[in-house]
Amino acid sequence: MLYLLTALSDGGDFFNLFRYITFRAGGAFFTALFFGFIFGRPLINVLLRKQGNGQPIRDDGPEGHFVKAGTPTMGGLLILSALITATLLWARLDNVFVWVVLMVTVSFGLIGFADDYAKVSKQNTAGVSGKVRLGLGFLISALAALACAWAHPIDLQNQLALPVFKDTLINLGFLYIPFAMVVIVGSANAVNLTDGLDGLAIMPSMIAAATLGVIAYAVGRVDFTEYLDVHYVPGTGEILIFCSALIGGGLGFLWYNAPPAAVFMGDTGSLALGGALGAIAVATKHEIVWAIIGGLFVVEALSVIIQVLYFKRTGKRVFLMAPIHHHFEKKGWAEPQIVIRFWIIALILAMIGMATLKVR
Repeated sequence: MLYLLTALSDGGDFFNLFRYITFRAGGAFFTALFFGFIFGRPLINVLLRKQGNGQPIRDDGPEGHFVKAGTPTMGGLLILSALITATLLWARLDNVFVWVVLMVTVSFGLIGFADDYAKVSKQNTAGVSGKVRLGLGFLISALAALACAWAHPIDLQNQLALPVFKDTLINLGFLYIPFAMVVIVGSANAVNLTDGLDGLAIMPSMIAAATLGVIAYAVGRVDFTEYLDVHYVPGTGEILIFCSALIGGGLGFLWYNAPPAAVFMGDTGSLALGGALGAIAVATKHEIVWAIIGGLFVVEALSVIIQVLYFKRTGKRVFLMAPIHHHFEKKGWAEPQIVIRFWIIALILAMIGMATLKVR
């Protein structure tokens, strides 16, 4: 919205700054950050009044989690409110990729909100049916994938770009849309599975957003793509503003989610953030690189899949408890120790993913 102020510029004054994506990205970051600081405590107070007993705690979960009983959930509302406000204020609203990512974020956030509401109101951990959640998720991701494919340059439509082998494109044809759907839905559910300890999901999400934001900015500039020898996707640079807003809103939330958490993100936040990151990967044609950057989320999801399949086949467990962060809890690791070490792993994987921009 503030981009419209460039109409008042003669090319050398203050209003000219609004032409620059980097300037507006900084504005989005601080807007979302201050939004989180200002409205965080009032939102938590409202959630405490409305939810009563807070988020239900699993009976079969780690023993240390029972002390968290009464902590309100749906804290993702704070992240989403800050993120959406800052993006609408600072991004160019004629950019299709911005609207696609916002649509995915809000839609998955609504699915998560319905799930959180069901859990809190019924005071059990069942929530909305998994089939319903998946069905809605695939519908939303199908629309997002179609919009991205339409907005991509002709020579990149329905193509899968490979890191390192930068001249190689794999034509998926009609399979590209289902592939992109799996990327978005898988990303949403992987972040959701990671959200099991105070601060565990939000910091890796911010790290991933920062990395994908840099990638989006790079592939949206023809000079950068020529230097890096990656595929040029016009318009993706504006996604940096969304990513900056996510980081600002995430930090504002982390202020209240740091151990011991005053509020939980809930599915409202984790599904929305995961879906958004997956949509950014599809928009920038970096789906494979996203699997590297979000490797922590991938491992968390795989640990659940492996546990379920192995248990059904043998009646035994591979991990003491899944997702894998609970396995380490059962082994005696302290919660802050797990969280910080997982943050370190997320940062390392993000750097590896970033390196694919130059390595070939």
